[in-house]
Amino acid sequence: MEYRQLGASGLNVSVLSFGTATFGGGNNFFKAWGDTNLQDAKRLINICLDAGVNLFDTANSYSNGISEEILGKALGNLRHKSLISTKVFEATGDGPNDNGASRFHIIEACNASLKRLNTDHIDIYHLHNMDGSTPVEETLRALDDLVTSGKVRYIACSNFPGWHLMKSLAVSKTYGWSRYIGQQAYYSLLSREFEWELMPLGIDQNVGTMVWSPLSGGLLSGKFRKGEPPPQDSRLCQGGQFGPPVDSRRLFQIIDALDAVAEEVNKTVAQVALNWLLQRPTVSSIVIGARNEQQLIENLGVLGWNLTVNQIKFLDSASKVTPIYPYWHNRQDTLPKFYK
Repeated sequence: MEYRQLGASGLNVSVLSFGTATFGGGNNFFKAWGDTNLQDAKRLINICLDAGVNLFDTANSYSNGISEEILGKALGNLRHKSLISTKVFEATGDGPNDNGASRFHIIEACNASLKRLNTDHIDIYHLHNMDGSTPVEETLRALDDLVTSGKVRYIACSNFPGWHLMKSLAVSKTYGWSRYIGQQAYYSLLSREFEWELMPLGIDQNVGTMVWSPLSGGLLSGKFRKGEPPPQDSRLCQGGQFGPPVDSRRLFQIIDALDAVAEEVNKTVAQVALNWLLQRPTVSSIVIGARNEQQLIENLGVLGWNLTVNQIKFLDSASKVTPIYPYWHNRQDTLPKFYK
């Protein structure tokens, strides 16, 4: 296993982290992702730990907290060998203060997550989304208080636009509060918008990236083929797909390129897609999920080898997309060579 520092911190995380949104299946949406029970969760976690995975990712909104509960019980006395990442923002009840990034909700949600996870601290606490209503100062002060109290070790964010992340970093610096050391971002060969602004920001400000949905909800798993119906057991067919509309022409162009490279390196389509991500700037860890041992073992097979420079360029070209303004204009002469 390879370990990388997460942004501007001394925390070393495994380049593959295990996402537990598949734990519990607490509603129809998450059942489409998976319904892993406690016994199976223990088995998957042991496989991860044996492979050197040290980071496990969840959220208080996954199956209404069931994912956190199962993760806490499954880790048990192995908690000291692992890092836990969880998130706050989504609604946890019907009350007017049961969502968002207010001080009230953050403190309440953190205490509830600690209880469900059966731990005295959260290693990485993510703000799951941007809150356009709560002052940034209120949010960051609450998060800093959690760090000071010892309930949280590091803070990170997820799904932020670039301007809001930069504003948050500036506020933290102004007041000497804990800063976001990482961001969870939607990024894959199919969804490369992350490169337009958030990646350059991450390079400049030393914010590490934890990639979520690295296979675009399974579309880059190798199961989707041109001219064939989508597999009935896929997240797409079972109502659990999440993400922007997909250009099928571009999707299958990328899959064709992945097929070609996979044959060259004797790996699966999914392994090639994940390995491409491991070569990208700012990427500290890729959050992989698995419904079963077979999927997990396949994903772990991304380790121990690297695509060549030419293979990466080939995949870059096959997945290239023209940025929106002003990014297409910036690329002419103002960005590092990597983006041109």
